Amino acid sequence: MEAREISTPPGEAVRSISRKRPAWLASLVKYRYRYLMIAPGLLYVLLFKYGPMYGIIVAFQNYNGFKGIGGSEWVGFKWFIEFFNGPDFWKLMRNTITISLMKIGFGMVPDMAIAILLNEVRRSWFKRIVQSFTYMPHFLSWIIIYGIVLAFLSTSSGLVNHWIKDFGGDPIPFLTSNDWFRWILVLSDIWKDLGWGAIIYLAAIAAIDPQLYEAAVMDGAGKAKQLWHITLPGIRSVFILMLTLRLGTVLDAGFTQIFAMYNALVYDSVDIIDTWVYRAGIVQNKVSLATAVGLFKSVVGLILVVTTNRIAKKFDSQIW
Repeated sequence: MEAREISTPPGEAVRSISRKRPAWLASLVKYRYRYLMIAPGLLYVLLFKYGPMYGIIVAFQNYNGFKGIGGSEWVGFKWFIEFFNGPDFWKLMRNTITISLMKIGFGMVPDMAIAILLNEVRRSWFKRIVQSFTYMPHFLSWIIIYGIVLAFLSTSSGLVNHWIKDFGGDPIPFLTSNDWFRWILVLSDIWKDLGWGAIIYLAAIAAIDPQLYEAAVMDGAGKAKQLWHITLPGIRSVFILMLTLRLGTVLDAGFTQIFAMYNALVYDSVDIIDTWVYRAGIVQNKVSLATAVGLFKSVVGLILVVTTNRIAKKFDSQIW
């Protein structure tokens, strides 16, 4: 009797092979084209975000450029202690936290407000014009914005001081006064990112079910009640999320902006951790000290993000 060859259907063979693979490998094969698409982004993150983390070791060394990271002397927490005990520590912390909280406190509501107002505009052409004008400053560098600020607020040639002098007043040193300079930083930061920050809230408003507004109109609710009972609760999760992310960067305060605009006369009120680190690490070549301060900032930021996220979850279960 001849033995008959039993053939396995192609589908069964594929399923049999896939069952033998580990779950992660089967997923990799199944979604290979998607992984291929995100591969450049992953490679960028690995090379330029995680790769440089090896340099954290410098914070615990007396770094010598000729000896490199492997050959430099290990000093433990020396640089952290030197920074914490330094004469500028409390001034830097005060300035950094004050400026950051001012930007958060005064800068988050205008973004949300402009998004709500734009959402109520029914003339599409007018809405596009307003969006273009509010988005445009985001793409300007801080150097250009400082030039604009200088043209308006310069003591000798600024437009605002010309108006003050025309009305018989004395020029105000906006850019060299410790009383004024923080507010200039906050207001210019709000103006620069006003339209760009509104994009997120516009997307959140667009995701609200239109039937809620229709039902509110049927019940006789006006625009104010629709705003209070539908729009604001609908974007609450996004607002809390944005607040959480901004609190995580409370020790940043905007280095690029301050570095482009500050001067020696306002060091007492706007000299922050990042500008001090620049002078210590780049100008004075204290690489280990600058790295230690940077690591301190990162740890504090991580703690703040985790803490605020957990607190936010207690108020809104939709927060991830």
